Amino acid sequence: MAQVPANDWNAPLPHGAQRAGPDAWWQTFHDAALLALQQAAQDANTDLAHALAAIRRARADLVVGQAASRATVGLQSSVTRSGDVNDPAYTVTGTSHALDASWELDLFGRNRRNVAALTAERDARSADWQAARVSVAAEVAVNYIDFRTCQSRLRAYRDQEVSYQKTLTISRVNVAAGFTAPADARLTAAGAAAASAAVTAEAARCATLVKALVALSGLTEPAVDHLLGEAPAALPSPADFSVGALPADLLRQRPDLAAADRRLHAAWQRIGAAQAARWPDLILTGSIGVAHAALTAPSPWSIAPALTLPLYSAGANAARVDAARADFDSALADFDALTRRAVQEVEVALVNLDSAVQREQDLLASAADYAAYFRAAEIDWKAGRLPLLDLETARRNAVNAQLLAIDVQDARVVQWVTLYKALGGGWQLSPDEAQPLRSTP
Repeated sequence: MAQVPANDWNAPLPHGAQRAGPDAWWQTFHDAALLALQQAAQDANTDLAHALAAIRRARADLVVGQAASRATVGLQSSVTRSGDVNDPAYTVTGTSHALDASWELDLFGRNRRNVAALTAERDARSADWQAARVSVAAEVAVNYIDFRTCQSRLRAYRDQEVSYQKTLTISRVNVAAGFTAPADARLTAAGAAAASAAVTAEAARCATLVKALVALSGLTEPAVDHLLGEAPAALPSPADFSVGALPADLLRQRPDLAAADRRLHAAWQRIGAAQAARWPDLILTGSIGVAHAALTAPSPWSIAPALTLPLYSAGANAARVDAARADFDSALADFDALTRRAVQEVEVALVNLDSAVQREQDLLASAADYAAYFRAAEIDWKAGRLPLLDLETARRNAVNAQLLAIDVQDARVVQWVTLYKALGGGWQLSPDEAQPLRSTP
């Protein structure tokens, strides 16, 4: 089994993160558009529909498995009409009714093990559905956050484009008046063309994110556009939540880990079922019938216990046990790998979140200073005290700093969403669902 730290995380936990739990976290965004998209995705996402269908199938399989350990009862009825070819007037009508029942005594627990395996599979499917819900919610949030970030970047590029156009107008006037060389106007025109291309590229990226939200939510594109247009075009800022679970407690918080655990339990039970199939079966059968013809009515009955013992199967029964053990080993490897990956996802999300929080204030201050420097440089250029090349350098630095500040704000919110998903999205395993594995089947 994978070794999971039992005491604490190795990555830094968020500071002061105690205001909201992950299960109610989306409300803390205070963003009506995001909440509407989340609800639509939970109602209409195809991945969730597949997961719900899988639950229904698992429940049906469980009912079939439970029926194998219970008595079965059947009714047979027949009507026979006969006569004599030498006497056409002579006919006899006979009827018979029989009630048959059979019951397999589960002496060595084969049926019980199969039912336990099917129950675990049903629970795994339910956990899969919960995991799909968490994944869909996180994917909707990330695409929504990226869209709002894209809008901010698009505004920055458009501001840059407008700034270039103003500079280009002044440069052309100065060139016409003979105050500056024609090369200055060419340099500004090149910058304006590059700014226009950046606007076009970013606008296409925003449109792509809208289409991703359409696919996730199942809404029409006009409906999504309406939702996105109603809310302020700003990056949402969610409340922090407490990261209280220890690494060893992830099983109780991550539905995908719970599903893997249930599948491991099912594989374990199937080993016992395969072993029990090598021992005798005792089946009780009985019937009672009523038959009558021409007012005679005999009522036969019977009871017949049958014991079957598999003496020779050319190694098939032993091979089934080996196959069940191999399935268990495979499920155990999957569980170990998923456990390690789950711990890694939380640790990485914590590190990235801490890094984004620490960088955010510095990059915001840097963007503000570069913007102030560009404004001062622009005044000096207009007064003829600064070369155009220096102005363009100041403009480029200001725009790059603004974009970095926007991106780090996006990274901070996205890492909160990543942490939300890594911790299971507020899902909790109920105590009766956590059944420890036995040492032997």
